[in-house]
Amino acid sequence: MNRLFQAVLVASATLALSACASSGGMASAPGPATGPQQGERILTDGEYVSAVERVARSRGVHVQWVNPPQRRFPAGLASR
Repeated sequence: MNRLFQAVLVASATLALSACASSGGMASAPGPATGPQQGERILTDGEYVSAVERVARSRGVHVQWVNPPQRRFPAGLASR
């Protein structure tokens, strides 16, 4: 009886772990990031960049932006 209990326990644990490993995959992966909408522009957030660089300069630190912060602007405001 002890052997049968161990076999059932191992089988159920194996089934449970294999079910956890196979759930998800590409089905649960996030979709592609949305790009600019019609008439919308993405520009570097100059206000934030200048504020960070001003504080960094006062502390004697050099900032080099690898991925500068960006902000989305509607078509009418993107010309500034």
